[in-house]
Order: sequence, then C-alpha cells, then structure tokens
Amino acid sequence: MAGPGGADGAGDAGDVLSGGSERRCRARLAAGGAGGAAAAAAVLVPLCSVRGRPALLFTLRSRRLAGPHSGDVSFPGGRRDPADGDAVATALRETREELGVAVAATSVWGQLRTLPDRHGMTVAPVVANLGPLEALTLNPNPDEVEEVFTLPLAHLLREENQGYTHFRTASGYGYTLPVFLNGPHKVWGLTAIITELTLELLLPGRYRRKTRVPPRKATA
Repeated sequence: MAGPGGADGAGDAGDVLSGGSERRCRARLAAGGAGGAAAAAAVLVPLCSVRGRPALLFTLRSRRLAGPHSGDVSFPGGRRDPADGDAVATALRETREELGVAVAATSVWGQLRTLPDRHGMTVAPVVANLGPLEALTLNPNPDEVEEVFTLPLAHLLREENQGYTHFRTASGYGYTLPVFLNGPHKVWGLTAIITELTLELLLPGRYRRKTRVPPRKATA
C-alpha cells in the first residue's frame, strides 16, 4: 500500500482518533443534521492509523470502469441501492464490495453534509474509523479499485501539500476548490472537498477551510 514517506513537521495530530475526539466529532455531526433527503450516492471517509499515525485512506478507481470517474482518486462508495436503508448502509456496502472489508456500523461517527459532484449527483460522506490499518486485511476488487493508499493527517495539514484551483465563469471569478499534493496521487475534485471538510471536523483549531463549499441544491 502506497503512502508518503518521511517525517512530517506539522505535528502528528495524534489525538484525533481518541475517545474524546470521537465523542466531540459524533456530537458535531449529529448536530449538523446531515441526514435530510436521501442522497443518490454515498462514500465512506475512512479514518485509520498507520504505524500509530492517524491517516485517511483513499482509493484509485480502476480504469476498467466505464464512466467519468474511471482513474479518479476517491473514497470507497457509489450509488445508492434500492435495498440500502440509508446513506450509511450504502457507504458500508460499497466499502465491502470495493475493499473486502466489513466495517461495523458502530465504527461510523456520522455524516458530513451532502454535496453535489461535478455532474450534479448528490453524495453523502459517511465518516468512520477503521482503526489500525495493520489489523485489517484489505482485498481490493480489481474491477473497481486499482490502488489503495493512505495520507497521514500530518501530511494533509502541511501548507506545502495544500493547493487551490480557481475557476472562472463568464462573469469573472467563480469559485475555488482545494487540491492536496505531494502524495502518491493528487487528491482533487469532490474527494478533496470532503477531505477538507473532514480536516475541519477533526482539527477545528488547526485547519481552517479556505474554500467555499458548493451550495446545497434545492429539493422539491
């Protein structure tokens, strides 16, 4: 499994997976009321630790996949199935299908706000703690996942690993989206937005979002 090497001087963010941090994050996610209307898709935001260092787990989607997300850096997830009870069920099912890991519902901390992807589909990010990665046996489905890699939170917190892409519209400046650099793969698009929101949740005193989250779409 790939991951950036070397020591990170931004601090190890070592307490973010502690019981106290988990309780705070669960309370904040519950207060956010992100459930709302059912999203069309869901992803799991997999917190984990690698050699004792807190990290996020990402996947590189297989180029065998048809459609616009082939070859993208992503979190495990996909479209909601009619049999899924909610976004959590979708995220856990997709993670099991993609990575061969059965994540317990008790490991789920809650749901971040629903976001639109670049095609307008609503996606619900579900935050869960997988625990020490060394204790897991990952069995990625090669038809869906080309690679699995992790980025330590300390790496994501370093300013030299944070970039931004500015987009213009016909009337001038449009919006800015985050990019995370200097890992095995560039993290961009919706995955970068969710990564930024996750850092803001985990480390509100040390990470401040510098971009504007795409607005919620009105529901009928």
